[in-house]
Order: sequence, then C-alpha cells, then structure tokens
Amino acid sequence: MENQTGVNKFILMGLTSPFKFQSLVFTIFLLLYLATLIWNGAIIVVLLAEPHLHTPMYFFLGNLSCFDIFFSTVTVPKMLAGFLSEQHTISFKSCMVQLHFFHFLGSSEVILLGIMAYDRYIAICNPLCYTLLMRKEVYLLMAAAAWSTGFLHALMHAVMTARLPFCGPNHVEHFFCDIKPLLKLACGSTHLNLMLLSIVTTFIVMGPFIFILLSYLYILTFLLLKVKSWRGWQKAFSTCGSHLIVVALLYIPVLFNYMLPTVGTSSQQDMIVTLIYSAVTPVLNPFIYTLRNQEVKIAMKKKWAPQKISLFGE
Repeated sequence: MENQTGVNKFILMGLTSPFKFQSLVFTIFLLLYLATLIWNGAIIVVLLAEPHLHTPMYFFLGNLSCFDIFFSTVTVPKMLAGFLSEQHTISFKSCMVQLHFFHFLGSSEVILLGIMAYDRYIAICNPLCYTLLMRKEVYLLMAAAAWSTGFLHALMHAVMTARLPFCGPNHVEHFFCDIKPLLKLACGSTHLNLMLLSIVTTFIVMGPFIFILLSYLYILTFLLLKVKSWRGWQKAFSTCGSHLIVVALLYIPVLFNYMLPTVGTSSQQDMIVTLIYSAVTPVLNPFIYTLRNQEVKIAMKKKWAPQKISLFGE
C-alpha cells in the first residue's frame, strides 16, 4: 500500500459542533465507548467462565462482542482525540490501516450475523441434527470464514484506495479515514473504486442479509405449521428477537451509507449514520442480548452478584 503522491498525511475534519457543546459531546461518546468496552468485555468473560455456555450460539455471541469492541476502538478513540486538538492529523499509512480495520471488522460482523441466523434456523427447525450440524469444528470454521472473508474484503479496498494519486487538498470530511471521503480527494479516476464499493460491498452486505431474511421466513413458516404451543413460540423468539434487533441496528445504517456508489456532498449525514453503527450500536448489542437472554443474565448474576442471588433466592 505505497503512497505514490506528495500527500503524507490527512487532516480529519471531525464532527462540527459549537465550542460550548464540545465538552458535552466528548463526554457522551467517551461514556458510550467505555460502556461498549465494559458490557462486551463482561459478556466475553462470562461466556469463557461458564462451561454450560460453551455452545455454538454463545460462541457466536462472544465473537459479536469481540467485533463490537474492536470496531468501536478503530474509530471512537481517534474521534475523541479530535475534540481535544485544533487540527487532527493522521499519517497516510495510519489512514489506510484505519480504513482497512474499519471495513474488516464491519464486514466480518455482517457475515457473522448471517451465520447466527443459520444457527437459529438449525436449532429451531432441525433440533435433532443440531449437535451434528453445529459440532465444534464446524462452528469454528464458520467463525474463521467470517474473519478471513472480512479481512480480504477490507484489504482489497485499502490497497485500491492507497494506489490512488492524492495531490491535495488533504482535508478528510469525516472523523476517521473512510473510503468515500477519501475518494473525494483523489486526483485520478475513482471509477474502479466506486465499482468495487458498489458490487463487492453489496455482495458482502446483501448476501448475508438475504440469507437472514430467508432463514427467518423459513423459521416463521415452520413455527406456523409445526409449533402450536405458545411456549414453543416464546422459546423460539427469545433469541431470534434479539438477533433480529441487532441485524436491524447494523444493516439499516450500513445499507444507507454504502449501497449508493456515488461520492456525494452529504458528509455530515454520512458521519451521523456512521456514528450510529460505530459508537451507538456496539453498546446496544450486549444490552439487547443480556436483557432478553435469561441464561446470560443468570450467568452474570452468578459471577458478579452472588450475595444478591442468595438474598432474593434467584
């Protein structure tokens, strides 16, 4: 990823807000980031510590928490640093690294959500074969495929962006190095970059999304035809509901931001949408799962509030 132009650093414009609100905005996003680290970290610790949670569903949930921690760490600390300095600069190489890891973690998480939908489909519609179809080597391979596919997808974008000529200006209209704001600054043709962003990214994002829709359509049909009891419905949707909420929180802003291949002028709008899935969604994911999943809640209470459990007989 060698830079063949005279630009050796970029200036991140960041979020624009009146000076009197800078401290408030900084505090809000700092608290969101700390909450992301604490909540997702707590889930990972609990899932590792409790043997009865060493199942495919919770393994994927642990991977999701890892993605959320790393995904926020790629962008939010850099954004927070921008509130503390008048001119927020980043070197060319660091910019490309940040771009790579942002898309690596984002696309891997999208694929993981598709895998989690498949896991729920097997558990609900074919429970007798679940232990065979989702044995350890299979779900480990699935997780590895999500990580490696996301890595290669992001590497393609990082390499193609780094090969563009940048001859100035170097002001990036974003709080981190993303593809579309950087393409605005390129001196050469960005047609190939936009085509790859449209075709490949659409495939990476829409492929799992369509699979998720088909999986839940089949699950719903199965429940309507085969499951008559309210208890069966409640059990099926206890985890499916959480998964669908997480899918919506991630996919709606991502589809809005990347499915249009043009390099427009709505940088503030793009930044707000990006904030949703880079700073807000990662802190909501564990909140959604721990509130709606009884096993995780019980495991957390058992690990961190033993006296309370004993006192109330929970």
